[in-house]
Amino acid sequence: MVYKNARGVLPDALIEEIQKYVDGASIYIPAKNDEKSEWGHRNGTKERYAARNEEIRFLFANNVSVSELSDRYYLSSDTVRKIIRAAAKDSGGGKSS
Repeated sequence: MVYKNARGVLPDALIEEIQKYVDGASIYIPAKNDEKSEWGHRNGTKERYAARNEEIRFLFANNVSVSELSDRYYLSSDTVRKIIRAAAKDSGGGKSS
């Protein structure tokens, strides 16, 4: 998030109007709805996590233990199990630990 001084981007009349409600405090002005994108979409994080999770599920299906996956990916055992269970829910079955 980038902070800007209102005096540099807003007309004085608008600043005076805002000061009636918020005087000297910081406020957040959200982006327009049409400019928003899903979490992780812009920087590729969502895709990286999806690929990592798919790899975890593949390795688990090929007899790599939850403990080993936890160590390999620096995740808690609970998180690894959640990733595995998420795939089981989508496919309607599968082993869970």
